[in-house]
Amino acid sequence: MKEFFEGIAYFFEEILLAPFSALAELELENWWLANTVSWICIAILIVALGYWIKQLRIFEANGEEDHTQTAHSFLGKNQK
Repeated sequence: MKEFFEGIAYFFEEILLAPFSALAELELENWWLANTVSWICIAILIVALGYWIKQLRIFEANGEEDHTQTAHSFLGKNQK
């Protein structure tokens, strides 16, 4: 059982979180380059958020937005 949890720890630390480890090492070598990577990620997120809000406004202008309290299936009529 111990090997199972060590395998999970290895997978997360060495595989899934490897980009974050590389970014932390890069910060020790070149602070400006590490922050440039961070700012690029922030810019991508801002553009994606702007696109999403633009699409929401298009649906709102066309009257396709459902504002009812039961707009989602999990808020359906079966609730008491």
